[in-house]
Amino acid sequence: MSGGPADTSSHSQHDDGSVEPQTAGPAATVVIVSGLSGSGKSVALKTFEDLDYYCVDNLPVELLPSFVRSLMRDDALPQKIAVGIDVRNRHSDLSKLAQWRAAVTELGLHATLLFFDASDDVLLRRYADTRRKHPLAHFGLSLPESISREREITAPLRSEADVIIDTTALNVHQLRRRIIAEFALNNGSSLSLLFESFAYKRGVPADADFVFDARVLPNPHWNPLLRPLSGREGGVRDYLDAQPEVSEYVGQVNAFLDTWLPRLRGETRSYVTIAFGCTGGKHRSVYLAERLAAHAREQGWEEVATFHRELD
Repeated sequence: MSGGPADTSSHSQHDDGSVEPQTAGPAATVVIVSGLSGSGKSVALKTFEDLDYYCVDNLPVELLPSFVRSLMRDDALPQKIAVGIDVRNRHSDLSKLAQWRAAVTELGLHATLLFFDASDDVLLRRYADTRRKHPLAHFGLSLPESISREREITAPLRSEADVIIDTTALNVHQLRRRIIAEFALNNGSSLSLLFESFAYKRGVPADADFVFDARVLPNPHWNPLLRPLSGREGGVRDYLDAQPEVSEYVGQVNAFLDTWLPRLRGETRSYVTIAFGCTGGKHRSVYLAERLAAHAREQGWEEVATFHRELD
């Protein structure tokens, strides 16, 4: 799986503050987030932050090894790090990213380059919608000229990228889900589970493997005190926990998944999406996705993630 940790190394510190890698437990993962301005890098970094990555944006590329070394001097080295590096750097330095990335790898960390792209038409529309200035506008370039020039500058990064995500046809929710699937779930030898909530009024997720309808359950929406809350919050959880039909529903779905999910381990698929839908995608479906995900972790599934389409 791109972005997953390699089982290779740890580190030791010398008296002079330098760090050298040692072979031991799993290496930390460093995801270098790059790509075209307006292609979704900011959304990606926020998503990585939500996935408990230690995130830094607009790091000067030549400081990448030094930044990693500074983290390694701390015994509590983050196991997941995301660093935004893009055209805001000195352009001459971007061409040297490969050597700085190699320096990080030599420290014993697993470095992945993730590049975001989008069509010119979509980038132009996004800039028109947000009215933001392009980072290259200060050179006196028009917006189309800035986008064209940025493509030239970042072409070496795109060619070296381990993962390229084209966001031309993706909205914010779809992009977040793609990152969760790509980096929160380990597409390796173990089967990973994604528990998703959604609103039926906005359609069933196209790639859901199992879909469960929560509209048969009592709806917290009709309680004025619970209406502003989501299924993540205690008031809604307490309300639904107290409903006998909810307990019956959860027990039956858990029994079904406990029986059949293990039988998918031998399939070629790397992860399975279990989706729960309700009317608004805010209360019952969110509650169920969180509760069933917690049960899966209790059952020993190591790679479990949640995604709430109408909230995230």
